[in-house]
Amino acid sequence: MRLTILGGGGFRVPLVYGALLGDRAEGRVSHVTLYDEDPARLTAMARVLRDQAAEASAVSAASAADPGVDAPAVTVTGDLDEALRGADFIFSAIRVGGLEGRAADERIALAEGVLGQETVGAGGIAYGLRTVPVAREIARRIARTAPEAWVINFTNPAGLVTEAMAEELGERVIGICDSPVGLGRRIARLLGARPQDAWIDYVGLNHLGWVRGLRIGGRDELPRLLADTEALESFEEGRLFGAEWLRSLGAVPNEYLHYYYFNRDTVRAYQEAKQTRGAFLRDQQRGFYAEAGRAGAPAGAALAAWDRTRAEREATYMAENREAAGAPEREESDLESGGYEKVALALMRAIARDERATLILNVRNRSTLSVLDAEAVIEVPCLVDANGAHPVGVEQLPLHAVGLVTAVKAVEREILAAAASGSRAHAVKAFALHPLVDSVGVARRLLDGYAAEHPGLAYLR
Repeated sequence: MRLTILGGGGFRVPLVYGALLGDRAEGRVSHVTLYDEDPARLTAMARVLRDQAAEASAVSAASAADPGVDAPAVTVTGDLDEALRGADFIFSAIRVGGLEGRAADERIALAEGVLGQETVGAGGIAYGLRTVPVAREIARRIARTAPEAWVINFTNPAGLVTEAMAEELGERVIGICDSPVGLGRRIARLLGARPQDAWIDYVGLNHLGWVRGLRIGGRDELPRLLADTEALESFEEGRLFGAEWLRSLGAVPNEYLHYYYFNRDTVRAYQEAKQTRGAFLRDQQRGFYAEAGRAGAPAGAALAAWDRTRAEREATYMAENREAAGAPEREESDLESGGYEKVALALMRAIARDERATLILNVRNRSTLSVLDAEAVIEVPCLVDANGAHPVGVEQLPLHAVGLVTAVKAVEREILAAAASGSRAHAVKAFALHPLVDSVGVARRLLDGYAAEHPGLAYLR
């Protein structure tokens, strides 16, 4: 199979390639094409992947029982049609405006006293307004150049971008996120179960969902966890939200709901921080790409630089939220990601080999949640086979969750309308309707600030 990664110079690409190196099954990916508009990032990332393949080969050679590593071939290109042509699967992992854009999104929002996180609140809206027109054009190019390919969308805001691409690609685009997977895994282990043996009752939108039950052998074990304060406060989400609030909800929220439930505390922590998350990542990755792309560096140097950078990135994730919650630094168990690369590989296997799997994905609602229309992209457990991902029926949301989900989906629809029409009025409405933006006047100032900063918003009028 041939895999194309759009945004192939992106920092998380080695996670995907590393997962492919461990796949020994028949019908595995044999060729990876990296597409990116930045040649320097492509060069650096190709060196990291080369080091990964060499390391895997060396480990294999040292083991008599290991059959050896057949690393997928890697090519790089800045030509989109060339990258798409002949692809069986396409990962979309672009970042319109780069990390400089993310840092600006945070700075402009915080100056107005509102959250600027890249997928939540004002920052997520600005990012969506920049990204949706580009994602739609990519979807049109895929439909024309690689109509039989399956598209797996990593690009944030993942639910919004998947919905935009689905206008052109229908069911052949599926969004993924590792947050629900990581949350379900942590809960299952606390309850003494293997994650693969647990059914996670999770529902919502991307970065706006709740684990409402976790069934092991047909029995819901989540109430047992909710009753145990010590267990609740032993993992990331429990420390963020607190045992009392989780018991009040009767569910465990996705970590991103901390921005909603503790908004004032989080905004204050972000305003007082020495540097925003986007600015930190911008500076950190600037150093990494310079080091990894340096000509004449010894073998293994690029991968070593990536490993160091990734470890620091994971350790500082949501640091402001933990500070606002009075939570300690992340523990070793919290540093393990949800494994979005593993979810992507499982999704590819299920489709390509017709190996049925159950995965939490971003897909069209159909009739799953009655409060949303059929085209709305939601995040729920899905059964996956050769025909794609099929959402599983779930119990309806409680009213407090309905309010958040429908409000944020209304914001996403205004972003889609603004990107399609170029209407400033729709863009202002997207900001003003968001639960974390408290004034139409603030909404107008936010849009003015973002439009002045980002050339990618010049289409709004």
